[in-house]
Amino acid sequence: MPLAFWVCAAVTAISAAVSLGYSIAGLVAAGDADRTASMYASARSAALAVVAVAAIFVGSVPFLAAVAVAMVLVQAADTVVGRLIRDRLKTIGPAATAAANLAASIWLCTSA
Repeated sequence: MPLAFWVCAAVTAISAAVSLGYSIAGLVAAGDADRTASMYASARSAALAVVAVAAIFVGSVPFLAAVAVAMVLVQAADTVVGRLIRDRLKTIGPAATAAANLAASIWLCTSA
């Protein structure tokens, strides 16, 4: 596998793991009213993390590219949420992660 594959896989897996971590932290901190939404978010984040790790073992460039694009979209949406709640860290962090994942995805797709 080319270096672009491994870089994209690493960025995508790290992005998915961070997303999962935040969703679990939200679930732990959620009150009764927010618990259901937090469980849905955690379930989706767990699925994305599993698929991101699976992409490493599958070794398929198109599969990894699809997972990477999904994570770019998730992080872009998280950026919007961070902006709406006016939290600078929750805006800049996901935006930087989305940009890094997008750059790695472009590199992967243009080098394959």
